[in-house]
Amino acid sequence: LYKATAGDVKKLNEADLILYNGLHLEAKMSDVLAKLSKTRFVAAVSETIPVEKRLPFEESEFDPHVWTDPVLMTTYAQNVANALIQADPEGKTYYQQRLGNYQVQLKKLHSDAQAAFNAVPAAKRKVLTGHDAFSYMGKRYNIEFIAPQGVNNEAEPSAKQVASIIRQIKREGIKAVFTENIKDTRMVDRIAKETGVNVSGKLYSDALGGAPANTYIGMYRYNVKALTDAMKK
Repeated sequence: LYKATAGDVKKLNEADLILYNGLHLEAKMSDVLAKLSKTRFVAAVSETIPVEKRLPFEESEFDPHVWTDPVLMTTYAQNVANALIQADPEGKTYYQQRLGNYQVQLKKLHSDAQAAFNAVPAAKRKVLTGHDAFSYMGKRYNIEFIAPQGVNNEAEPSAKQVASIIRQIKREGIKAVFTENIKDTRMVDRIAKETGVNVSGKLYSDALGGAPANTYIGMYRYNVKALTDAMKK
């Protein structure tokens, strides 16, 4: 929903490099970025990543939440490094070294997440979240994520959709119910109340937060622990 201000455009025009996610995550900012790409180094860091299709009625064709899969983030990091090297060729060796170090951390992150989720019986890997932001994680680690809202935060769920989710939670005994750090919690709170399930906590979906979720790896480890603790109940 955010629309660039004149001050934003001024800052962007002064930047040596502009990185953005792409896949319509930036929504109304996309037009500004497209214009700036004619005069600035502008890079969409989700380029070349195999992405999930959205539902036909969604505003954009693809799901932009690629960061919920640390395996895909190795390509994401490579794209960031490539953009930095393009903008600053003299720093190539430094950026490549940093990239190598970070990709080792991402591989360890995936390995640890895989082990943590494998310790949870497959039948218990079911989670309710506020909106559909975790499909890449779900595909990677065989987790079923249920959400009253799609990948687009603007579309409100119908009463029929909410009732269906409530029935599913009761029927399947789902215990992992989470709010998100970027969303109004009222819908999830209502569903939790009507199903008699306690909210398990908060997940970081579309933004980082305070420690330990102030870095990508810290955020991911926090989410994995929160999810696995709730699933095991």
